[in-house]
Amino acid sequence: MPILISAAELHATLPTVRVLDVRWSLGVPDGRPAHLAGHIPGAVYVDLDAELARHGDPRDGRHPLPEPDALQEAARGWGLNDGDTVVVHDGAGNLAAARAWWLLRDAGVADVRLLDGALPAWIAAGYPLVTGPERPIRGSVTLKPGHLSTVDIDGAARFPDHGVLLDARAGERYRGETEPVDPRAGHIPGAVSAPTADNLAEDGTFLSPERLRERFAALGVSGPVAAYCGSGVTAAHTVVALTLAGFSPALYPGSWSQWSNHEDRPVATS
Repeated sequence: MPILISAAELHATLPTVRVLDVRWSLGVPDGRPAHLAGHIPGAVYVDLDAELARHGDPRDGRHPLPEPDALQEAARGWGLNDGDTVVVHDGAGNLAAARAWWLLRDAGVADVRLLDGALPAWIAAGYPLVTGPERPIRGSVTLKPGHLSTVDIDGAARFPDHGVLLDARAGERYRGETEPVDPRAGHIPGAVSAPTADNLAEDGTFLSPERLRERFAALGVSGPVAAYCGSGVTAAHTVVALTLAGFSPALYPGSWSQWSNHEDRPVATS
């Protein structure tokens, strides 16, 4: 099933697809005001913090995967039904929207696509935006998580022994030079630095599958591979890129926010 959809392809298929607007960033976690100010016709706003994650013990990380029942309830509120084609996007690069892609694919939604280039690609193509809230008719989708691969904190610790563990954060966070969010700076021992931004071309679209394969091959990826980031959100973007490149990646959902909250876990810096 295709992973990406262009702005032109999306425009040609509206309103027969379900569009989800997942605008979120660490600096501006609430994307609702931007959504209300202008969004793709029919696009429903998705609150990443509230609907694509659960919250509790910091030792679980900042954005643990949501409970299956909670995710299904949210998806029905977005108007999703079984068999729908779903297109997700955010405000730039799909670094947040990839979380929705991963969760829905993991939950058994077969046709989930990322708008390549995210909202800027839609705007650059000259397509219209609408304002105000969308009020979808409640859906009846059934979600059953477990279709994609994950590793837990112990699996992440062992992963470098038999595969490549990619750290999708910025290089300075990987090296331990700075840590603006989590309690300790550095990276999981044995992990390889692979900043998420390097998955993208200058216009915010994904690199071609060939260029992505070259990128990951240069990082040592040839077989088993897993990815983590700060809290498991942008690592899903690297999972997308790895999948486009022809690999079968796993996600470590707890990521650095979980690892760094366990004082017994070693930290590497370099």
